[in-house]
Amino acid sequence: MANNTTVTPVTLPLRDRAEAGRLLGAALEVHRGPDLLVLALPRGGVCVAAEVARVLESALDLMIVRKLGVPPHPELAMGAIGSGGVRVMNQDVIEALGIGPDVVDAVAEREQRELERRERVYRGARAPLCLRGRTVLLVDDGLATGATMRAAVRAAAAQQPAALLAAVPVATVAARDALLGEVDELTCLATPAHFGVVGRWYQSFPQISDAEVRGLLGAAWHRGAMNQEPPTEARVTP
Repeated sequence: MANNTTVTPVTLPLRDRAEAGRLLGAALEVHRGPDLLVLALPRGGVCVAAEVARVLESALDLMIVRKLGVPPHPELAMGAIGSGGVRVMNQDVIEALGIGPDVVDAVAEREQRELERRERVYRGARAPLCLRGRTVLLVDDGLATGATMRAAVRAAAAQQPAALLAAVPVATVAARDALLGEVDELTCLATPAHFGVVGRWYQSFPQISDAEVRGLLGAAWHRGAMNQEPPTEARVTP
């Protein structure tokens, strides 16, 4: 069972994702160490995670997952998919809206193609780092339903990390509580009432481009936030 860590006071709305990352980094100082690996959930989570990794002087990599949006309301998640065939569904949403399995499968197929495209675009020739035996910290810019983070958690857990942590600036109480049994620790700066959408809790919440994601990752890798490249045998095949 996770220990939920709520840091107070925090002023909402947050200025931007970078500020959110700095605040999270400060809250996570206890986890600083050579075995820590920060995994960002693209796209918006990369902006937060890059700051967390900078503050903690930790390695930074990606955990690419895709939300399964409800047609024609893509911001409402009926589930999410992740690497290794992970699929997490919000059955309450599916049943309330009467969404059939054919619709779910069609959306999942489309998002799987986007997941694979992002892997190619963001990583280039760089293989994912091995998670086995490390302290893994998953970071996103917020949780509304939490389906995307749950998919990321399950994909990461399959690689047998020593400890699995999650951190977000803001979340709904329901999304936070749904994660408590799936990670060793969850850090959430705020769980505001009448949540709405994640972007509501930021003064600046622009769409993040592929180019911006590549730039943030490239800067982190260049300054040595990846620590040392692991030996070839410690890497996993993409």
